[in-house]
Amino acid sequence: MVTKLARGALPVVILLALTGLAGLAGARIYAEGPLLPLLLGAAAGSILLSTLLRPLPSWTVAPVSMLALGGYTLLAVNLTLRADADMTLVSAYLDAARNALPRLLTAAVPVEAAPDTVLVPIVAIWLAGLLGAELAGRGGRLLFGALPPTVAYAGALVLAGPNAQPALWQPLTYAGVCAVGLALTARQRTTAPVVTGDVPSPEKDRVFQLRAIGGAAAGLAAMLAVAVAAGPLVFGGVGKEPHDPRTAVVPPREDALDANPLIRISGWAAQPTQHLLDAELPGDMPIRLAVLSEYDGVTWKVGADYRNAGKVLPSVTGPATTGRSSVVKQSYTVAELDGGLVPAVSTPNRIDNMRVAFDSRSGTLFKQDRLAPGQKYQVESVYTKPDVNLLSVADVPSGDAYARYLSVGSTLPPELVNLANHVSENNPGAYAKAYALQGFLAEHYKFTATAASGHALPNLKFFLTSTAAEGGRSGTSEQFAASYAVLGRMMGLPTRVVVGFKGRAGKHPVLASDATAWPEVLFSGVGWVSFDPMPQDQNTKPLEEDYTPPPPTKTPSVSPSQVSQSPLASTAAPADGKGIAAEPVLTAPVLLMLSGVLLFGLLVFGALVVGLLRRSRTGRRLRSGTPSERVLGAWLEVRDAIRLAGHTPPPHLTASEIALYASLVPVRRRSAGHGEPLPPLGQLAELVNVVGFAPGLLGEPEASLAVEQAVAYVRALRGRRSLFNRVAWSLSIRPLLWKPSRPVVAEPGIAHAAPRA
Repeated sequence: MVTKLARGALPVVILLALTGLAGLAGARIYAEGPLLPLLLGAAAGSILLSTLLRPLPSWTVAPVSMLALGGYTLLAVNLTLRADADMTLVSAYLDAARNALPRLLTAAVPVEAAPDTVLVPIVAIWLAGLLGAELAGRGGRLLFGALPPTVAYAGALVLAGPNAQPALWQPLTYAGVCAVGLALTARQRTTAPVVTGDVPSPEKDRVFQLRAIGGAAAGLAAMLAVAVAAGPLVFGGVGKEPHDPRTAVVPPREDALDANPLIRISGWAAQPTQHLLDAELPGDMPIRLAVLSEYDGVTWKVGADYRNAGKVLPSVTGPATTGRSSVVKQSYTVAELDGGLVPAVSTPNRIDNMRVAFDSRSGTLFKQDRLAPGQKYQVESVYTKPDVNLLSVADVPSGDAYARYLSVGSTLPPELVNLANHVSENNPGAYAKAYALQGFLAEHYKFTATAASGHALPNLKFFLTSTAAEGGRSGTSEQFAASYAVLGRMMGLPTRVVVGFKGRAGKHPVLASDATAWPEVLFSGVGWVSFDPMPQDQNTKPLEEDYTPPPPTKTPSVSPSQVSQSPLASTAAPADGKGIAAEPVLTAPVLLMLSGVLLFGLLVFGALVVGLLRRSRTGRRLRSGTPSERVLGAWLEVRDAIRLAGHTPPPHLTASEIALYASLVPVRRRSAGHGEPLPPLGQLAELVNVVGFAPGLLGEPEASLAVEQAVAYVRALRGRRSLFNRVAWSLSIRPLLWKPSRPVVAEPGIAHAAPRA
């Protein structure tokens, strides 16, 4: 009893281990949260439930398991729903069901265990456990039962992509569990008693040994061929970075104002008392709103790749700022600040009470459903002050990776080129050029809150080269930061523009007058360094004392109103203040189409697997084994055909009575042979009786006769059914799950059961 129980529990244990390892592989890219226990619970729940339901008919397992999956996913949503979420359990569940896949593929790594990011892996692990338990339990095929967990494991590796550290022990453990499970289950089958019906002899033993050696040699040759063919491909991919599926999905997009918040500086300067937000900081430090890295000569753009993130934010990719670092904890309350960009100090690594998307290249935050008045959140950032001692000897990086920080458009005004050359002369070092440019702008230009917005090259040319009488040489921080960044790029300095606010120590309101922009320069070995080209007072130095502009061209000067503006400069927010809605990542029709294609592919794959298994088992029954085994195999094929026709013979009937029962099986449509009787099975039934009493009397002619009668009967019975029923007959998985019964070979009262086939 104990041995039988252990044999029955072995496939369950193996499947639990395989499915659990698949869940562990997928959980590596998740941050804090209960995802791993939920995945292990899904694996255990699906497999154990299928095992407990095994005595019931096979068609009852899937509906019961799907109901249990619905309850389990509801529990998972409840456990991962954040306390500050503004939605109920039901609305969160429905939202996760609609958007689980696109949000998972647009989430930044590490992924937060939220309702819409845990639903896909939980469902995948549950289905893998269910299919594996059914194939290994009811079908008795542990090899095929291991396929669904293996597919789930491969899917977890694809989902992680290059975002998780290598874990060599996991695939080795997975392969080891598979090998141990297959070896133990194979050993159980070989030790079971087999009735051959033949008298053993040395000649037959030698034949058996030769067959075994030949089969082993053929298998070894096939393995070597596969190893030689696939070896280079496998080893060639070891050093390559895995493909990240997130690159194929469009992340959340910002609207026009969020794509270029630099154009909002003038609007904020015109309303200096507007209350944007409340901030609580441990010291005086700037608050970043956006980082603009791309410039085409007309517009500065954020160019960010925002990915949905959780509380714990990913590390910033690219050059890191070196120097003295400190952890800064901040608290914010939104007032009248609109848009989707989320303010934070420096490089945030954690955010609480707000669901955001994160750009790992710039370290900025974005809220897809926009900021709302009264919304509170807390941020933890790493604030780094660069090492000044390294700046004097630091150089700037170059190459294709930094080309985006040096682009200034296709057509450069000669006046700006001459001005950049003037500032850079006598300043051979990179830091010397950057520091000289900061001083040049701060000394010769004035801050004017009422200056017109604009940072295209014509705007900057007017700001930098026109006289004060013409309206030039004065502007807001928009013109100062943009001018510094453009001139710096002309001087060979990788630059970018940052938009944010002046932050003060303690709890204080942030007004529109605190909005500002500043440039940053990238230095090798140091990172991004901020510069402040804004004048300290209004006592500026005339430009002509340090720089003589080139002779004026014949083109008359123009006023700021005549200068070509940025296409986004005139873009205003709609009256409702909500801006342009972000485009959906995956529309419902596309998601439905992808789901349909995936489902169709799974159905086709399942049909092919079932068809191959059915054909392989029929071949073993009819063409392999001793004559007695082939007779019993032919009988089992007939029994399966009768059951597929919808008529299961009562278990108390003898073989002869079942043969008579089989000849009376009705058909479901009229056909050419509908009026003809089905092929007889009397001789096959007599041979089954002989197997039960004297198996050694049967030879090859009797086995061939049994196979011929069985094939003729099955072919005739299947051929009299409709086309749809014939296709369903060939692809039905039910015969693989039926247990072979012992045929009654004698008349009632003296019944004797023949050995199992």
